[in-house]
Amino acid sequence: MLNKIHYISQGATFEEQEKDILEALEAGCKLIQLRFKNGTKEKITELAKRAKVLCQFHEAKLIINDWVEIAKEIDADGVHLGLMDTSVREARELLGPTKIIGGTANTLEDVLQRIEEHCDYIGLGPFRFTATKEKLSPVLGLEGYYTILQEMADRCVFIPVYAIGGIELADLEKLKHTGIYGVAVSGVISKSGEKAHIVKEIAKALK
Repeated sequence: MLNKIHYISQGATFEEQEKDILEALEAGCKLIQLRFKNGTKEKITELAKRAKVLCQFHEAKLIINDWVEIAKEIDADGVHLGLMDTSVREARELLGPTKIIGGTANTLEDVLQRIEEHCDYIGLGPFRFTATKEKLSPVLGLEGYYTILQEMADRCVFIPVYAIGGIELADLEKLKHTGIYGVAVSGVISKSGEKAHIVKEIAKALK
């Protein structure tokens, strides 16, 4: 079963990324997505190898953003794919049936496409504006989540859906009632001076 807190790494440099991942793990995060958009393939591979060791030590799963080849090379737990990235089918062929493959979605049509592609989970968003992602898709807000999750229920289609995009602790109670499975977060944890406390509060709010 996937952890309900999906942590996405931050950092403009290799060192910042490694420190960020370690601190998230020490705070109690058990599902880490390595997202290093401005890193070269070589640097991302090196970082992924280090992140895998850290994740194994902390009994956490490691997901690689975009780079299916790197996920294969280091034997990561899975990969997260944007709508314009490698297809889920190609990723599955390369990684095999046991690896986790997540996909981004912004609309109901995206969600249905991801389900048809046999994704293991969906990152649905953004909830609100976030500076961590360029070319941001239209913001969903609470109403967007209610609408899409209700449409999914009406169609009897089910898949773990993570809300993502600028989510704060105060948003969780209302978000939970939309029917989401969990949240994908970054800044709310990385910018906190009490990371372990925040992780516990998020976990408690999602119960």
